[in-house]
Amino acid sequence: MFPGISLGPLLFTVYTSPVSSIVQSFHIQQHQYTDDTLLFIALSPTGFLSHIHNLTQCLSALHSWFCPNGMALNPDKSDAIIIGTRQRSCSYSALTSVDVAGSTIPLADHVKILGITLDKHLTFDDHVSAVCKSTHYHIRAMCRIRPAITEDMAKSVACALIGSSLDYANSVMYGMSSSNVARLQCAQNATARVVVWCSRRRSTNSFGLLKQLHGLPIESRIKFNIACITYKTVSTAQPAYLHSVLKQYVPSRRLRSSDCSLLAGSLLAVPRVRTCFSSCSFAVAAPTA
Repeated sequence: MFPGISLGPLLFTVYTSPVSSIVQSFHIQQHQYTDDTLLFIALSPTGFLSHIHNLTQCLSALHSWFCPNGMALNPDKSDAIIIGTRQRSCSYSALTSVDVAGSTIPLADHVKILGITLDKHLTFDDHVSAVCKSTHYHIRAMCRIRPAITEDMAKSVACALIGSSLDYANSVMYGMSSSNVARLQCAQNATARVVVWCSRRRSTNSFGLLKQLHGLPIESRIKFNIACITYKTVSTAQPAYLHSVLKQYVPSRRLRSSDCSLLAGSLLAVPRVRTCFSSCSFAVAAPTA
């Protein structure tokens, strides 16, 4: 084994570590995924121009660091978006672009991050459309080979090609519209019919097929995934940006269940929110699930 192969990820992380220091010096939050860097800030209707100016200065500082260190900040591969409610978005109508390394980047209606398409109102309409398109493509392909394979083989193929697409990062879709949930549910029901090989003319209960295949409906799968992430976050305190938004529930008075070891430290407080948009956040979804 070559030493460079095993040390490559560690050395790359050490090499790009100054990026975090530069971003934090401008009081901007960030996430890094290998060679992709995501910067985000919270805007207010009154002082959003100063926040955008601060973001522009941060991008200029990053560009100045990238150039002498053999890296590039490519404006052609950069995207900018403002995410918020429809009412709040009207407050930022004067903002149409962001300056990145001397290039003007217009604000987009949606961006793709780690395979998830985020639109500016977080409706996930575009993402659900892409998932349904990919799912139905594999369903049609499975229909052609289904008579030639066994049910166990069909389960494996469906789980690898379709189930993984439906489950990928589905926790971010918590609280999305019932119409989008129904679209994904139709794709899952069609997959179950192909696996069990039921004719469309037969009146077969789709939830009965899912139960036969030991599968959860789409909405239950979303809540189950959030519950798993919440349990891991509470148990390990990682990742820090998720653990920081979870607060332990402290009753206003002493209860008889306070001494119960089963409940000790296991209850999370649900924060109060005023909008449906805020109720979809992880801080609310985690303790609710």
